Formats: sequence, structure tokens, C-alpha cells
Amino acid sequence: MTRQVQDAFKAAIPIFIGYIPAAIAFGILSKGCGITLLECFLFSAVVFAGASQFIALNLLMTGMGPGGIILTTLLVNFRHFLMSAYLSTRIGKVAKKYLFLIAFGVTDEVFSVLSFNKGQLSKTFVIILQLSAYSAWVGGTIAGYVMGGFLPEILSKSMGVALYALLLAILLPEIKTSVKALILTIASGLLNTLLIKLDILPNGWTIIVCILIIALAGSFFIATEVQEESCG
Repeated sequence: MTRQVQDAFKAAIPIFIGYIPAAIAFGILSKGCGITLLECFLFSAVVFAGASQFIALNLLMTGMGPGGIILTTLLVNFRHFLMSAYLSTRIGKVAKKYLFLIAFGVTDEVFSVLSFNKGQLSKTFVIILQLSAYSAWVGGTIAGYVMGGFLPEILSKSMGVALYALLLAILLPEIKTSVKALILTIASGLLNTLLIKLDILPNGWTIIVCILIIALAGSFFIATEVQEESCG
């Protein structure tokens, strides 16, 4: 086993451990929502996007149409354009047959690990890291769906908190170092709560409006911060 392979498996351990409970939670929720095991499996195997899968599942249950679900998941996953663009500058020359696989396997956690690795990233390291994350997510999803058939209903419906825990683990380091990130996080929660209370938008569209408004505010804050730093 080469050093690159060893390093890749070592780097994949935290992601693998973190994905299992979140994937199990998704599988349990899928079972509770009445979709089949095959549909649940394809959800994770084809989509492979944790936050978007939970959101899409919730929107399906609220009766939102395909157009709204597609738009919501597009906005939620729009950050992948930026992550992939950055990683393309860090990965060496890769054969075209591997590009789709690498692009498909980009997730928040994988990107976080790759971005902290210094120097040029090898194809072997990236693919092993991504396949480890993928196997944990798909395997955990199936395990969760099977477990969902034995758990009490109240426990099954509470599993959605696992996703929030996973996302908070990514968000907290940024909040600790940036007051603006904290302000945007609180603002998004307050805005979403307000829109739900007002009940003026169709089912599921509150999150779309929140994404657009907070993303616009965030881009303004970042531009202001960059200008201040350049002036300083």
C-alpha cells in the first residue's frame, strides 16, 4: 500500500464516521415518509448530497412540485460550483474519464479535508477519499431504512437532527472566527421563522427566499470586508 493510499484512508476516517449517523438518520426518515427501499437507495446513490436530500424529502412531504424541489436543491448546492472550481486548481492533470467521478464526489466534508491538504492533490488521494465518503453515506442510508422498520415512530421522526449536527460541525469553526458569519446565520434563522409565521409563500418556498436574500447579504458583507482589507 503506497503512502498516498494510506494518507487517503487516514484522512477519510473522520468523514466516514461522521457520515454514518447522518446517513442512518436519512434512511430512517425515508422509511417514515413512505418511500420504498429502492427509492431510498437511489436517493443517496444518485444524488449523494446530504443537506439537499433531507430538504428534498421534506419538500416531497409538504407536497411541493418537482420545479420547486429542483430549484431549491440547485440553490442549496450552488456552492459546489465554487468548491469544484477551487479544487480544479489543486488537482494535477487528470484523464477525462475520471473528471465526472471526482466532480460527483465533491461534498462539504470532502472539500474541507482536501482544502487543508497542502500542495497538489493526486487523483488517487481524491478518489479514495470520495469513495470512502460515498460508501459510508450509501451504506448508512440502507442500514437506516432497515432500522426504521423497528424503531418507534416518534424516534424515527426525530432523526432529522443528525443533519443539523453535521452542518453545525462545519459552520461553527467559521462562526468562531467571523462575526459576520454569525450574524448571517442568525439572520437566516430569523428570516425563515418570520416567513413561516407570515404564511404568504407556497409550501417549501420559504427556504428558497431565505437562500437568495442571505446569499445576497453575504456577498455584500464579503465584498465590504475585502475592500476594507485592501484599503488597510
